Amino acid sequence: MLANMKCDKEKVVAYLGPQGTYSEDVAYQINIGNRARFTPYASINAAIMAVVNGDCDECVVPIENSLEGSVTITLDTLALVENLFIIQETTQFIKHNLLVKPQNGNIEVILSHWQALAQCRSYIMQTYPDAVLKAVESTAEAACCVASGAYHYAAIGSLRAAELYGLDIAAAGIQDNSYNSTRFIVLGREQAVLPKERHKTSIVCQIDGQKPGSLCEVLQEFAMRNVNLTRIESRPARTRMGAYIFFLDMEGSLQEQCVHEAVKAVRKKSIWFKSFGSYPVVSLNTRDDE
Repeated sequence: MLANMKCDKEKVVAYLGPQGTYSEDVAYQINIGNRARFTPYASINAAIMAVVNGDCDECVVPIENSLEGSVTITLDTLALVENLFIIQETTQFIKHNLLVKPQNGNIEVILSHWQALAQCRSYIMQTYPDAVLKAVESTAEAACCVASGAYHYAAIGSLRAAELYGLDIAAAGIQDNSYNSTRFIVLGREQAVLPKERHKTSIVCQIDGQKPGSLCEVLQEFAMRNVNLTRIESRPARTRMGAYIFFLDMEGSLQEQCVHEAVKAVRKKSIWFKSFGSYPVVSLNTRDDE
């Protein structure tokens, strides 16, 4: 069942915690109208495995940022697990803030998720060039650490995290680009039921890298059927040096003949293949403070 459709049964939704992360905010927004219980996990991998192991019905995880690219832990975990499908996608604008304790003093250490640190790289270099940067599992964990830690620390996170952990906003909107946005996916053990709205389909495959033109042959299967690829991402296959797997996102659903035939042809050309199914792409009412 789609994450944004009303349902009578309470479902358990995992997200990258603790409270105050952008993942939590997205999880709440896409479940408006649903009976849902939200469970934070300490890492993206743990949130995904909670669904794989049956502890949760769904999870909400980031997969790509407009400034820093793919969230590789999400891709690598998806490649390893079985019987998991993407059931929804949404994109949210991300506004980062520098969070400090009241009367914090000079900022010597800045904590956040590595993606958030990277998304604020220019601001940090210009404003706190001597600060030590430390990556933690989430922006909310950074806020929690600052709230309970030494005074010369600061965190990069959301306004909700500041409210939850009693921190002040030393600077607002510190991301390097005002169009900073993150693509989130909802994962579940059953394929999505597709309504009449925008759809995408995602697969991952490994092809024979020793054969010249192998990738070109795969891409031609989409081009000849007029199927638009929206993303191509390579990751190490972890079998030997120089071996890669390819994540492919495309417009349309497997119910469409052109998409179905293209994916079927790619499966035949692959030495390893996995489909994450087709799913709707939905819009959120983005909060001004997030």
